[in-house]
Amino acid sequence: MLNTSQIILSIIAIALSYILYQAKKVYIARKHLTKWIPQVPGSLYFGAKSKFGPTKDRIKDTARLLDNPKKSVYLEFLSNWVIITQDYDLMEFILSSNELITKGPHYKNLAKWLGYGLLIANGQKWKTSRRIITPTFHFSILEQFVDVFNSNEAIMIEKLKREAVGKKGVEIYSYITNCALDIICETAMGVKMDSQQNKNKEYTDAVKDMCEILAVRNLSFWKNWDWLFRLSPEYKRQQKNLKILHGFTNSVIEKRKKELESNKDIKKLEEEDSFGRKRRKVFLDLLLESTDNSLSQDDIRKEVDTFMFAGHDTTSSAATSGILLLSERPDIQKSIRDELKEIIGSDRDRPLTYSDLHNMTYLELVVKEILRIKPPVPFIARQLTQDVKYKDHIIPKDTMISLFLYGMNRDPDFHNDPDKFNPDRFLSTDKKAYSFLPFSAGPRNCIGQKYAMLELKSMLAKILMNFEILPSEVPHEPDFTVEIVYKSKNGVYVKLKEVDWN
Repeated sequence: MLNTSQIILSIIAIALSYILYQAKKVYIARKHLTKWIPQVPGSLYFGAKSKFGPTKDRIKDTARLLDNPKKSVYLEFLSNWVIITQDYDLMEFILSSNELITKGPHYKNLAKWLGYGLLIANGQKWKTSRRIITPTFHFSILEQFVDVFNSNEAIMIEKLKREAVGKKGVEIYSYITNCALDIICETAMGVKMDSQQNKNKEYTDAVKDMCEILAVRNLSFWKNWDWLFRLSPEYKRQQKNLKILHGFTNSVIEKRKKELESNKDIKKLEEEDSFGRKRRKVFLDLLLESTDNSLSQDDIRKEVDTFMFAGHDTTSSAATSGILLLSERPDIQKSIRDELKEIIGSDRDRPLTYSDLHNMTYLELVVKEILRIKPPVPFIARQLTQDVKYKDHIIPKDTMISLFLYGMNRDPDFHNDPDKFNPDRFLSTDKKAYSFLPFSAGPRNCIGQKYAMLELKSMLAKILMNFEILPSEVPHEPDFTVEIVYKSKNGVYVKLKEVDWN
């Protein structure tokens, strides 16, 4: 006669057999529906994990898989069903849709840090956040940000003159990221944080470590499960980082609150600045005003976390990559300086204006080419919440579509000699809309793309007005890796030489 333990084990065995049987049926059905896409072989339960090496090889591994006529592959990756693509038609179909806006499942690993703010949220939550935040990037507000760019970039230039000139090489990323952090704090949050005075190194180090942890989780089978992740050493690192990151964000919010509360006549903040322009409310002010409506205090913290990260790390990545690329192209540096001299004349120390930045048309071509060659965000993903008809095919519900922006930006069908750094390629006006995707596209495009372009132009202009960028004489090989943002894990070294402006 069977005892209780045997009965329980038998029930568990039957249940597992049924689950595996159903999983196999789904597996076969999905294989049939997606047979029009090249299939990447893998195991039933672990998928095609073996096709991907370390995070630093993710770009190379993906490019190898997509080297087929369809420019797409279907695979099971760990617990996800995934289509990876750089096919123009499929990317346009996904990105232009007003319905296919749900972010991919791996974004959930960001939620402990950024919460379900604008970057990760879906549905009505995303629409509400987007509606509240969009006015922050009106051109009249962007124009006023140029003053903040000037003051913080001046600090960076002076530090570089003192600490970098005359050396065989300097690690430039740390200077760039601290400047970018000060800029986002002041422009979007209305507070000065003095990161360039080494006051917030703990925060930038925590951002770097969190990105590394998240990259490891996204490519790990067992660490993707929250309850198993808690057993890993990365979990303890994550908790330490979250304490630092959220503490920093809360300090920014509290500092701005006190500034607003200490001003007896808050309306003065909305009147005129020193140039007679109507002063507009910064991003954080709009969020704080929304506490009586749709955003809770926790919602505010999540949105601030999102902007603090996205507003400095992606820009830092792009600017640093640009400096590295320009170090090999003195001819392009000269063309940029020639344009700058026409715009600002002999006084390179005068503050730049919004009009100056707008007139830097060649530098804008250079920035676009930097973003094409080394996009800060090389992948984005969407999760299908229902079966979707695409051309004559059905893409099954719960499929994740991973859009390889890096691959599209270098596709020879749309970019001649794609590995060559050639800003003049953007003089052409007949490029297809979705063939260059530095800021994504469609309804979920980057809300801060105009801000980012202005900041990148301003930062690069200041550096090139003061320095010639040369290859580093210090032996160093940048280790470019996809850890949310595409950047060098071990920094970027260049040599700086002061230029004679006259």
